[in-house]
Amino acid sequence: MSAIFFLIGCSVFIALIFLAAFFWANKTGQHEDTHTPSIRMLFDDESEVESERKADFKAES
Repeated sequence: MSAIFFLIGCSVFIALIFLAAFFWANKTGQHEDTHTPSIRMLFDDESEVESERKADFKAES
């Protein structure tokens, strides 16, 4: 029976840690920009080959 009380205490402690982390994230502005991540996947990333070509071209100039 004491093991159950210990496990309940540990789970409440861990839940409080996650709750504190959630409030900290809200306080520091982690959830303010909700629009940009949803459209970021629509844009193509520049490939490494293209960026190397641009770097070589700039070095030659």
